[in-house]
Amino acid sequence: MSTVVVTGATGKAGRYVVADLVEHGYEVRAVDLAVGPADREWAEGLGATLLRTDLTEYGQAVDVLSGADSVVHLANIPAPGLFPPAHTLTTNTGMNNNVFLAAASCGLSRVVWTSSETTLGLPFDIPPRYAPVDEAHYPYPTSTYALSKVLGETAAEQVSGWSGIPFVALRLSNVFTEGDYHHVSGFWSDARLRRWNLWGYVDARDVAQACRLALTADVTGAQSYVVAAADTVMNRPSAEVLAEVFPEVALTRGIGTHETLLSIERARQELGYEPKHSWRDVVKD
Repeated sequence: MSTVVVTGATGKAGRYVVADLVEHGYEVRAVDLAVGPADREWAEGLGATLLRTDLTEYGQAVDVLSGADSVVHLANIPAPGLFPPAHTLTTNTGMNNNVFLAAASCGLSRVVWTSSETTLGLPFDIPPRYAPVDEAHYPYPTSTYALSKVLGETAAEQVSGWSGIPFVALRLSNVFTEGDYHHVSGFWSDARLRRWNLWGYVDARDVAQACRLALTADVTGAQSYVVAAADTVMNRPSAEVLAEVFPEVALTRGIGTHETLLSIERARQELGYEPKHSWRDVVKD
């Protein structure tokens, strides 16, 4: 049985990632800085081990990765604006560097980690160059949070080159759970409300799918992929909404009626990723 360390395991996406990996036969060593009695009960109920770990300390990163086969690294300050900019940059960069270097020191076979859609230019106060936005729109950080992810992708490339370990960065869109879907209808009256990420989102269950697929995908070096839902949060055609809010932005190809404007084609082709969940399954417009 392959042992996978999941960092940030008690977070919004982390819980889904842990549950999905356990369901698919992995032995999961779950770690997080925030660990309480309810978290331990949750992990034990799944059959996972949960450890309190501060990944800003390199020694703790080495300890928790020792003896594992791979890591899914989710732990980071999850968004801009939660802390002062310098704290976000130094904390995220420190955690990423420690996990990457510890993975190399421990001889792991794969590092999967969460980068961000923000590396592509979010929020789109300045319009994107084209749509759907894909991996070639990188790098365009507009916050220290996004910069921490760009620096992480650069570090991943170098550490992968030194160690020979494949690194897979998942540039996640805004993560939603089923409980978030009741907010979606509030975006429909004014398309500008969600212009900041081209009306994108991704279901936490599809994040879990992407992480699991990335563990075994046939990749080398350090690769990065946009991971979003197949559709937008809007109940209007994507081309219509784009033309209304960003009339200067051209579509590079024909798109489906509600197709995402954050291209997931590369993830589909190279990881086998196919979103299975949508707010449209829950909320009727």
